[in-house]
Amino acid sequence: MTENQSPAAPTVVRLPQYTKADQREILGNGDDPFGVASAGLTWLPKEEHFGIRHGDRLVAHTGLLRLPVATGDVKTEVVGVGGVAVAPDMQGRGLARLVVTAALEHARTLGPRHALLFCRPPLVPLYQRLGWHPLDDDVLVEQPEARLVTMPLRTMVTPLHDDARWHPGPVRLFSLPM
Repeated sequence: MTENQSPAAPTVVRLPQYTKADQREILGNGDDPFGVASAGLTWLPKEEHFGIRHGDRLVAHTGLLRLPVATGDVKTEVVGVGGVAVAPDMQGRGLARLVVTAALEHARTLGPRHALLFCRPPLVPLYQRLGWHPLDDDVLVEQPEARLVTMPLRTMVTPLHDDARWHPGPVRLFSLPM
């Protein structure tokens, strides 16, 4: 690389799959890589995956999944966003913005009007900078054995289309969380 060249900008790629090995490549071998084990929830795997590689190493990921939801008395679908991860040694470089933005661009082609995610409270400011809005209403999610539980993590939403309006009221996810 010459003095006037900058390193290549990170590129988001569509991943054909996302395995536990991929997650370990990004986040290491910890027992609770997302810091949500204390919530005691069972999560759905994502169906579509986006990642960023640095050399041969996967360093960032975001996953998507279409899910049925009700907001107030309106039943609809959302694109669930989850599995957002950036390798600790690569944080602070805008990779979360890049991989989430690319995933949301794809989500806009899937039909639902909004995307929904769950996050730990310290991550709320990051997602707000990315255009997400925290919901004030409780969100009920399904769990095994036909249990309904109130989501203990912060729920955030973002429109996928300019004319999308979120309906106020209680939120019910008709599935496990993503």
